[in-house]
Amino acid sequence: MRQWAKELGFSQIGVAGVDLSSAEPGLLDWLARGFHGDMHYMAAHGLKRARPAELVPGTVCVITARMDYLPSQLADGRDWVNVEWARLATPEAAAVSMYARGRDYHKVLRQRLQKLADRLGEHIGPFGHRVFTDSAPVLEVELASRSGLGWRGKHTLLLSREAGSAFFLGEIYVDVALPLTAPETAHCGQ
Repeated sequence: MRQWAKELGFSQIGVAGVDLSSAEPGLLDWLARGFHGDMHYMAAHGLKRARPAELVPGTVCVITARMDYLPSQLADGRDWVNVEWARLATPEAAAVSMYARGRDYHKVLRQRLQKLADRLGEHIGPFGHRVFTDSAPVLEVELASRSGLGWRGKHTLLLSREAGSAFFLGEIYVDVALPLTAPETAHCGQ
Protein backbone atom coordinates (compact mmCIF):
# COMPACT_ATOMS: atom_id res chain seq x y z
CA MET A 1 0.00 0.00 0.00
CA ARG A 2 2.92 2.37 0.70
CA GLN A 3 4.22 1.91 -2.84
CA TRP A 4 0.78 2.60 -4.32
CA ALA A 5 0.53 5.73 -2.18
CA LYS A 6 3.95 6.94 -3.33
CA GLU A 7 2.96 6.35 -6.98
CA LEU A 8 -0.11 8.55 -6.37
CA GLY A 9 2.03 11.38 -4.97
CA PHE A 10 1.57 10.85 -1.25
CA SER A 11 4.61 11.48 0.92
CA GLN A 12 3.58 9.08 3.67
CA ILE A 13 0.65 6.93 4.77
CA GLY A 14 -0.26 5.25 8.03
CA VAL A 15 -3.10 3.40 9.67
CA ALA A 16 -4.80 4.47 12.92
CA GLY A 17 -7.30 2.75 15.16
CA VAL A 18 -10.70 4.29 15.82
CA ASP A 19 -10.56 4.63 19.61
CA LEU A 20 -9.99 8.36 20.03
CA SER A 21 -11.68 8.55 23.43
CA SER A 22 -8.58 10.07 25.00
CA ALA A 23 -8.94 13.02 22.60
CA GLU A 24 -12.56 13.73 23.57
CA PRO A 25 -11.87 15.82 26.72
CA GLY A 26 -9.49 18.09 24.80
CA LEU A 27 -12.01 18.56 22.00
CA LEU A 28 -14.83 19.36 24.42
CA ASP A 29 -12.64 21.83 26.35
CA TRP A 30 -11.52 23.52 23.13
CA LEU A 31 -15.14 23.96 22.04
CA ALA A 32 -16.29 25.11 25.51
CA ARG A 33 -13.63 27.83 25.49
CA GLY A 34 -14.93 29.07 22.16
CA PHE A 35 -11.61 28.53 20.40
CA HIS A 36 -13.52 27.63 17.24
CA GLY A 37 -14.65 31.28 16.94
CA ASP A 38 -17.22 31.74 14.20
CA MET A 39 -16.59 28.26 12.78
CA HIS A 40 -19.86 26.93 14.18
CA TYR A 41 -19.56 23.76 12.10
CA MET A 42 -16.77 22.69 14.48
CA ALA A 43 -19.36 22.15 17.22
CA ALA A 44 -22.19 20.95 14.97
CA HIS A 45 -21.32 17.25 15.01
CA GLY A 46 -20.44 16.92 18.68
CA LEU A 47 -18.23 13.98 19.50
CA LYS A 48 -18.55 12.35 16.06
CA ARG A 49 -15.20 14.02 15.34
CA ALA A 50 -13.61 11.76 17.95
CA ARG A 51 -15.70 8.70 17.08
CA PRO A 52 -14.94 7.53 13.55
CA ALA A 53 -17.24 4.50 13.82
CA GLU A 54 -20.17 6.81 14.61
CA LEU A 55 -19.37 9.17 11.76
CA VAL A 56 -19.13 6.25 9.31
CA PRO A 57 -20.77 3.15 10.80
CA GLY A 58 -18.69 0.03 10.38
CA THR A 59 -15.35 1.85 10.37
CA VAL A 60 -12.64 -0.37 11.84
CA CYS A 61 -9.55 1.74 11.11
CA VAL A 62 -8.46 4.85 9.25
CA ILE A 63 -5.82 5.12 6.56
CA THR A 64 -4.15 8.51 6.87
CA ALA A 65 -2.16 10.20 4.13
CA ARG A 66 0.26 13.11 3.96
CA MET A 67 0.93 15.04 0.76
CA ASP A 68 3.68 17.63 0.96
CA TYR A 69 3.06 20.85 -0.95
CA LEU A 70 6.51 22.44 -0.85
CA PRO A 71 8.52 21.20 -3.81
CA SER A 72 12.25 20.64 -3.52
CA GLN A 73 12.47 22.82 -6.60
CA LEU A 74 10.13 24.51 -9.04
CA ALA A 75 9.24 23.03 -12.44
CA ASP A 76 11.80 25.31 -14.11
CA GLY A 77 14.56 24.03 -11.81
CA ARG A 78 14.80 27.07 -9.55
CA ASP A 79 14.95 26.63 -5.77
CA TRP A 80 11.55 27.72 -4.38
CA VAL A 81 13.15 29.20 -1.23
CA ASN A 82 15.24 31.65 -3.26
CA VAL A 83 12.22 32.58 -5.37
CA GLU A 84 10.16 33.33 -2.27
CA TRP A 85 12.94 35.39 -0.66
CA ALA A 86 13.30 37.38 -3.90
CA ARG A 87 9.54 38.08 -3.80
CA LEU A 88 10.12 40.15 -0.65
CA ALA A 89 11.96 42.71 -2.77
CA THR A 90 8.60 43.78 -4.24
CA PRO A 91 6.31 44.12 -1.22
CA GLU A 92 3.62 45.85 -3.28
CA ALA A 93 3.13 42.68 -5.38
CA ALA A 94 0.45 40.25 -4.30
CA ALA A 95 1.55 36.84 -3.09
CA VAL A 96 -0.53 33.71 -2.77
CA SER A 97 0.34 31.15 -0.13
CA MET A 98 2.28 28.17 -1.50
CA TYR A 99 -0.47 25.73 -0.54
CA ALA A 100 -3.09 27.67 -2.51
CA ARG A 101 -1.19 27.69 -5.80
CA GLY A 102 -2.32 25.23 -8.42
CA ARG A 103 -5.39 23.01 -8.35
CA ASP A 104 -7.71 22.89 -5.35
CA TYR A 105 -6.01 20.49 -2.95
CA HIS A 106 -9.38 19.14 -1.74
CA LYS A 107 -10.10 17.76 -5.20
CA VAL A 108 -6.55 16.52 -5.79
CA LEU A 109 -6.35 14.68 -2.47
CA ARG A 110 -9.86 13.29 -2.70
CA GLN A 111 -9.23 11.82 -6.17
CA ARG A 112 -5.90 10.32 -5.15
CA LEU A 113 -7.30 8.87 -1.92
CA GLN A 114 -10.11 7.30 -3.92
CA LYS A 115 -7.56 5.79 -6.33
CA LEU A 116 -5.67 4.38 -3.34
CA ALA A 117 -8.90 2.85 -2.01
CA ASP A 118 -9.62 1.40 -5.46
CA ARG A 119 -6.15 -0.20 -5.57
CA LEU A 120 -6.67 -1.67 -2.12
CA GLY A 121 -10.04 -3.05 -3.26
CA GLU A 122 -8.39 -4.69 -6.29
CA HIS A 123 -5.98 -6.38 -3.89
CA ILE A 124 -8.27 -7.49 -1.03
CA GLY A 125 -11.68 -7.48 -2.68
CA PRO A 126 -14.69 -5.25 -2.06
CA PHE A 127 -14.74 -3.32 1.20
CA GLY A 128 -16.59 -0.35 2.64
CA HIS A 129 -14.81 2.97 2.78
CA ARG A 130 -15.25 6.71 2.72
CA VAL A 131 -12.67 9.29 1.70
CA PHE A 132 -12.22 12.61 3.54
CA THR A 133 -10.10 15.69 3.10
CA ASP A 134 -11.42 18.64 5.09
CA SER A 135 -14.89 17.48 4.11
CA ALA A 136 -16.33 16.08 7.34
CA PRO A 137 -15.93 16.30 11.12
CA VAL A 138 -12.66 14.40 11.36
CA LEU A 139 -9.88 14.82 13.95
CA GLU A 140 -7.31 14.58 11.20
CA VAL A 141 -4.29 15.72 13.22
CA GLU A 142 -5.13 13.23 15.98
CA LEU A 143 -5.53 10.39 13.48
CA ALA A 144 -2.37 11.38 11.61
CA SER A 145 -0.30 11.53 14.78
CA ARG A 146 -1.63 8.18 15.99
CA SER A 147 -0.74 6.62 12.65
CA GLY A 148 2.86 7.83 12.67
CA LEU A 149 2.69 10.69 10.17
CA GLY A 150 4.13 13.11 12.73
CA TRP A 151 3.40 14.65 16.10
CA ARG A 152 1.27 17.57 17.29
CA GLY A 153 3.47 20.63 17.67
CA LYS A 154 3.08 23.47 20.13
CA HIS A 155 1.21 25.37 17.41
CA THR A 156 -1.32 22.46 17.39
CA LEU A 157 -0.49 21.47 13.80
CA LEU A 158 0.98 18.13 12.84
CA LEU A 159 4.77 18.27 12.43
CA SER A 160 6.93 15.98 10.36
CA ARG A 161 10.72 15.83 10.43
CA GLU A 162 10.70 15.67 6.60
CA ALA A 163 8.08 18.30 5.76
CA GLY A 164 7.64 20.57 8.79
CA SER A 165 3.94 21.42 8.70
CA ALA A 166 3.76 22.20 4.98
CA PHE A 167 1.50 19.37 3.83
CA PHE A 168 -2.09 18.32 3.37
CA LEU A 169 -3.80 15.49 5.23
CA GLY A 170 -6.48 13.11 4.04
CA GLU A 171 -8.19 10.01 5.40
CA ILE A 172 -9.88 6.86 4.21
CA TYR A 173 -12.26 5.34 6.76
CA VAL A 174 -12.36 1.59 6.10
CA ASP A 175 -14.40 -1.35 7.38
CA VAL A 176 -11.52 -3.84 7.22
CA ALA A 177 -8.84 -4.44 9.82
CA LEU A 178 -5.42 -3.34 8.65
CA PRO A 179 -2.15 -3.42 10.60
CA LEU A 180 -1.85 -0.22 12.61
CA THR A 181 1.29 1.88 12.27
CA ALA A 182 3.11 3.10 15.35
CA PRO A 183 2.82 6.76 16.36
CA GLU A 184 5.89 8.99 16.18
CA THR A 185 7.16 10.48 19.41
CA ALA A 186 7.04 14.24 19.84
CA HIS A 187 10.28 16.01 19.05
CA CYS A 188 9.51 19.54 20.26
CA GLY A 189 11.69 20.86 23.04
CA GLN A 190 10.65 22.67 26.19
